[in-house]
Amino acid sequence: MKKRLPYIILLILLIAAEVAIALTQHGNWLRNYGGDIIVVWVVYCLVQSFLGGKNNHYIVHIGVLIFAFLVEFLQLINIVDLIGLGNIHFFRVLIGTSFAVEDLLSYAAGTAIGCIGTFIYNKLH
Repeated sequence: MKKRLPYIILLILLIAAEVAIALTQHGNWLRNYGGDIIVVWVVYCLVQSFLGGKNNHYIVHIGVLIFAFLVEFLQLINIVDLIGLGNIHFFRVLIGTSFAVEDLLSYAAGTAIGCIGTFIYNKLH
């Protein structure tokens, strides 16, 4: 639990940031791209809170990026409607309904920032 706690705390803080962005920002850069950058950090912290930080951090970052790309490409085929959840607002927001190349770039930027953060952390410790 000791190794998981920092990831759990960071996860809670990042989710709070995502909610704050969603509630206060509308149609600007932070809402459109910043949220997508942060969401890969949210998923990374979620995964690491289960793994306990035991796996190679760079591999986890890349795994999260692949997952984010997969979800984005599933939006291209309108997966939320295909699986019958299109009429439930929560799932339309959670899964998403529109594909955008800009989102892929934001996920890649978030992953790059996460990898740089991991590198710096490893150098300092």
